[in-house]
Amino acid sequence: MIRDIFRHSIRALRRQRSYVFINILGLATGIACSMVIALFIIHELSFDNYHEKGDQIYRVILNGKISGQEMKVTSTASPIGPTMLEEFPEVENFLRINGWGETIIKYEDAVFTEDHFIEADSTFFDFFSIPLLRGNVRTALNEKYKVVLSETTARKIFGDSDPINQMLRVGNDTTKYRVTGVFADIPETTHFDANMISSFMTNQRANDKMWLSNSFNTYVLLKPNSNPETVNAKFQDLIIKYVGPEIIKYLGIDIKDFLSQGNKYNLFLQPLKEVHLDPSIQQDLKPASDAKYIWIFGSIGILIILIAAINFMNLSTAQASKRAKEIGIKKVVGSSRGMLINQFIIETIILSFISLLVAVGITQLALPYFNKLLSVELAIGLFSNWYTIPALILLSVVIGFLAGSYPAFYMSSFNPYIVLKGKIRSNRKSINIRSVLVVLQFTISLVLIVGTLIMFRQINFMMNKELGFNKEHVLVLRSAHSIRGQIASFKTAVQKIPGVVSIAASTAVPGHSNNNNGYMIKDRPEETFLMQTNWVDYDYLETYGIELESGRFFDKSFSTDVDACILNKEAVKDFILTNPFETRIISNNGPDNGQQLVPVIGVVKDFHFESLKSEIVPHIMLFKNEDVQWGYFSIRLSPLATKTTIEEVEKVWRSFTANNPMQYFFLDKDMERLYKEEKQNANLAILFTILAILIASLGLYGLTAYTVQQRTREIGIRKTFGASTAKIWYIIAKEILILITISMAIALPLIYLVADNWLQNYHYRIDLGAIDFVYGFAIAMVIALSTISYRAIKAALANPAVSLRYE
Repeated sequence: MIRDIFRHSIRALRRQRSYVFINILGLATGIACSMVIALFIIHELSFDNYHEKGDQIYRVILNGKISGQEMKVTSTASPIGPTMLEEFPEVENFLRINGWGETIIKYEDAVFTEDHFIEADSTFFDFFSIPLLRGNVRTALNEKYKVVLSETTARKIFGDSDPINQMLRVGNDTTKYRVTGVFADIPETTHFDANMISSFMTNQRANDKMWLSNSFNTYVLLKPNSNPETVNAKFQDLIIKYVGPEIIKYLGIDIKDFLSQGNKYNLFLQPLKEVHLDPSIQQDLKPASDAKYIWIFGSIGILIILIAAINFMNLSTAQASKRAKEIGIKKVVGSSRGMLINQFIIETIILSFISLLVAVGITQLALPYFNKLLSVELAIGLFSNWYTIPALILLSVVIGFLAGSYPAFYMSSFNPYIVLKGKIRSNRKSINIRSVLVVLQFTISLVLIVGTLIMFRQINFMMNKELGFNKEHVLVLRSAHSIRGQIASFKTAVQKIPGVVSIAASTAVPGHSNNNNGYMIKDRPEETFLMQTNWVDYDYLETYGIELESGRFFDKSFSTDVDACILNKEAVKDFILTNPFETRIISNNGPDNGQQLVPVIGVVKDFHFESLKSEIVPHIMLFKNEDVQWGYFSIRLSPLATKTTIEEVEKVWRSFTANNPMQYFFLDKDMERLYKEEKQNANLAILFTILAILIASLGLYGLTAYTVQQRTREIGIRKTFGASTAKIWYIIAKEILILITISMAIALPLIYLVADNWLQNYHYRIDLGAIDFVYGFAIAMVIALSTISYRAIKAALANPAVSLRYE
C-alpha cells in the first residue's frame, strides 16, 4: 500500500510542475539558509570543546571598580597562579599566557613576521589538548629561551629541514631561542591563536611578586569534582592578604577603606567553554563573540523555514479546487481519509527531500562566500560524522510533515458528492487561513527588513561619528621598541620625507589602549581614580588633530613639562576638578616605581579612544621620553602622499632597525576592525533578509497566479463592461495591500522591542524614528506589488472573449 501511495504521489506532482517548482525553490532556499545559520551556530558553540580537561579548566578574571569605572579583564598578576596552586587545595595546576602579537623572527639571513606569538608556562600542553608532534611536553617550555612552533610555521621557516635545536632570533632579544618542539596547528575554534610559543620563564616578570601589576592571562586546572564557587569564595581573603599591603604602599589607604568607598577589587573563575561567547570581559588574546547574535541568527533561520513552510501551505490549499475531482473519485472508489492524508503528506515529504538535495548543493556553493565574509572555516561535513546525513533526512521529514499536515487534513475533508458535481469553491475558511498565513509571512519579512535597516544605520552612525581626532591619512608603525634609544633621530629622518606632515611617538593609539592605571589627587587621599594612560611626545596633539580645551600641550620651551600631564574633559568632570591647573596628580610612575606629584598643564576636548560601544573615560597623557621605548609611531601623511612616501619611510625604518621589516597599518582602516563583528553580522542579516523576501515573493507570485485563475471569468466580464487595466489591477492587488498593512501594524511593536533591546549594547546609538518603519513598509510594499503586478496586468490585458470562454 505504501508503494501505491508513493506512486500516486509522484504522478500527482508531475501534473503540477509550476506548483512543484515554486515549492522546491522556496523550500530549498529556506533550508539552505537555515543550514548555513546552523553551521555558524554550531561553529560558535564548538569553541574549546575539544580539550580533554575542558571541564576542569578555568580562566582567572579580574573584576575591579575604581571611582565609578568598572572593568572585567583577563589581565592578572604574575604571582596569582603559583599562589593559588600553593594555597588552594582545589587547584591542580596553573598556566600563564602572555600574547605578543606581531613579532619579527630571524633565522640566519631570513626574516619573518609572525602574527601570533605567545609566551606560556611549561604546563601549556597539560591544559590544552594540542598534540606536540615533536619534542617532549615536559621539557619543551621548562627553561628560558625555548620555543615551540606550529607545524605550518616550522615548515614556513625551515622547509623540510629538521627544526629541532635550531636557533632563532626573536624581536630585539639579543639571546637566541632554541626550537624544542613542533605542535599541531591550533584549531580555529580556540579562544586564542598561537603559531609560536616561547617559555614564559623568558619573560622578565615571570617571577614578579607585584600583585597590582596585571598583565597576564592566568588559567587554573581544578582537581576532578572541585567546585569553582568554593575557589571564588576564597579570593577575597587572598586579595586582603596579598593585594592589601600593596594598596597601602602605593595608595596610602587600607584595603577595607578602599572597598568601603565603593571601589571593587575581586577575582573570579570563568569556565573555559564560556570564554568565546562572553564579550563583557575585556580580553586580548582573541576577541570574544556576542552570544546575542546566535539568538538573532537562530531566530532568523527558524523564521525563514517558517516562511517557506507557509508558502507550501498557502499554495497547497490554493490548489485544492484543482485536485477536488481527484479527491472525490478516490473517495468514491474506496480511499479512506487516512489514505488521502498519507498521500498528501508523502507528497510533501518528497518535495521536502528534493528541496533538501537542492539545498545541500546551494550550501556547498555558498559556503566559500560565507567563510570569507565571517573569516571562519564552515563545512557541511556530510560524511565526517555518522549522524549528519540521518539528521538531514530527519529534518526533511519533519519539514515535510509540518508543512503538509494542514493541506492534507484540509483537502482530504472534501465531500465527494459535492466535488464530483463541480460545486467546490474556495470557502471562506480556507481563504481566511491563507490570509492569516500571508500576514504572518509578511510580518516576519517586515521584522527582518526594518531590523536590518536599523542595524545598518547604527553601524553607519558609528563609522561616521565625529571622534574628536582626525583618523584620516595616519600611518601607524608598530614595534617602536625596535628603534631603541634613537627615537628623536628616527623622527627627524622621517620628517624630512616628502609627503610626511608630522610624526609622533606614543605608547598607545586610538583602538589600541594598553594601560589603565590608578591615580590619586593631592589633598584627596581618601579617593582613587582610574584613568586610561598614554605616554606621548610633543607632536602627538598636532599629529592627531586633537583640540585643546584650555591650558597648553607639552612644550619644549618649558623644561618642567616633561614631569606634567594633560587630562581630557571627562577626567575633569568625573573627578570634579574645579581648577584643574592647581591640581596635582599622584602617580606611581616615578623613579623606582615610587610616587610622583604631576601637575596638570592642559585639558583636551574629549575624543573616542576606543569603540563607540564604550563611553569616553577619563584619560591622562604623560610625557614620553627616550627611556619609554615601547609603543607606536604615528605619521600624518599629506592627502597627496603616494606609495613612494611609504616606501621611503620603510627605508628609514630598516636603516634604524638592522633591516627589520616595517609593521604598520592605516588608522582609519584599523578603526573599522572595532566594528568587524557588527559589519559581518549586518551583511549576513541583509543577505538572509533578501532570501526571506525572495521566498515570500515566490509564494505571493503563486497565490496571485491562482487568484487570477480563479477570477478569469470575472475579469472578462468586468472588461466587457468597460473596466480599465488599472481597475483590474487594483481589484487583484487590493487584498494584498490590505494584508501588508495589517502585517505592518503587527510588526511595528515587535520591531521596536527587538531593536531597542539590541541598541542598548551601544553607549552611543541612534534614536529609533518613524522613518525606519516607513522605509521598511515601503520596501515590503514595492516588493509585493512588483511580485503580483506581472500576473495581474497580464490578466487585465487578456482578450475578454477568451476569458469568458474560460472554465
